[in-house]
Amino acid sequence: MNILVINCGSSSLKFQLIDSDTEKWIAKGLCERIGMEGSVINYTPVGGDKEVTKSPMPDHTEAIRLVLEALTNDKTGVVKNLDEIGAVGHRIVHGGERFASSTVIDDKVIAAIKECNDLAPLHNPANLIGIDACRKLMPKTPMVAVFDTAFHQTMPEKAYMYGLPYRYYEKYKIRRYGFHGTSHAYVSAHAAEFLGLDYNNLKMIVCHLGNGASVSAVKNGKCVDTSMGLTPLEGLIMGTRSGDLDPAIIEFIANKENMTLSEVLNVLNKKSGVYGLSGDLSSDFRDLESAHLEGNKLATLALETYCYRVAKYIGSYVAALNGVDVICFTAGIGENAPIVRTMVCEYLGYLGISIDETENNKRGDDNIISTKDSKVIVAVIPTNEELAIARETLALV
Repeated sequence: MNILVINCGSSSLKFQLIDSDTEKWIAKGLCERIGMEGSVINYTPVGGDKEVTKSPMPDHTEAIRLVLEALTNDKTGVVKNLDEIGAVGHRIVHGGERFASSTVIDDKVIAAIKECNDLAPLHNPANLIGIDACRKLMPKTPMVAVFDTAFHQTMPEKAYMYGLPYRYYEKYKIRRYGFHGTSHAYVSAHAAEFLGLDYNNLKMIVCHLGNGASVSAVKNGKCVDTSMGLTPLEGLIMGTRSGDLDPAIIEFIANKENMTLSEVLNVLNKKSGVYGLSGDLSSDFRDLESAHLEGNKLATLALETYCYRVAKYIGSYVAALNGVDVICFTAGIGENAPIVRTMVCEYLGYLGISIDETENNKRGDDNIISTKDSKVIVAVIPTNEELAIARETLALV
């Protein structure tokens, strides 16, 4: 079965068409600047060259139409018609407490996702627009919602509750939910398979380090804690997000800078993290690494602070798990920034961890980067959220 995986952002749409028999992508791409001038679709068929086409995309419905047109066109399309697409899997950022697993989409599911919009105002509405567009253009094709929050629904109460009046949880469901769940689920399970270990008898810490970043503690195949919270702002320092901070800082900045709460939160989400720490140099770790090697003090500060925060979270999850067997690095930075892995692991000597720098400098495949005498296995496991979504979709349809 060919499964189309859709990941809608507020102004972008990532897609992959995956052959569920081989678990290989047969086409993929990205629609950018939806609803804005200069919108463009990038499309790559397997074995072919990347095509970049400028085309007006006033909304996500038009973006979906262009995606389907690219997949079925006579020259570089990979299917003859839409009947060859057996199902569509949609990434949904927030499922609240309602969804602890993926589900087939119907009107009741859509209504329940809408109820979570307040918890993810930038993401869920865009995800719903993508679902609506696909349903209009592919009305007979089954569709599945795969939730970023679902994998973390196994966290115990002591891990997900905040130190707030309990009535706020009862009234508004204010609690820690966690994100990147599809990635954490895929990487933890795949790492166990790659290493030949029993997933259901394993203590693992997964570091999903990208522009958005999170750490999870996985015990016997279940998530017991994760660094993101009610929103993706909590936890690690990220590309442009602040991560954990004293909440009184929000009022302090608002008063000093004469800003509204929304304006301060915009700073915390879009102008902070390593971007802000580096003096607005960049949120791209390739730029930060280059500047660090050239002696840029703020770039060095940003890298060191970032890695220190990751190492602190790992340490806290060693405590939560009462030990650890495997630590995995994944996502854009986790997979492609050896300097970050080295700097993080320098704090983990107390665990008996030793890194093989030759292996650490390799890229592209599943790889063990710890030495043979290391007491904890450290591995790089490339994530594949699209494949994870396709697998969930296939299982349900």
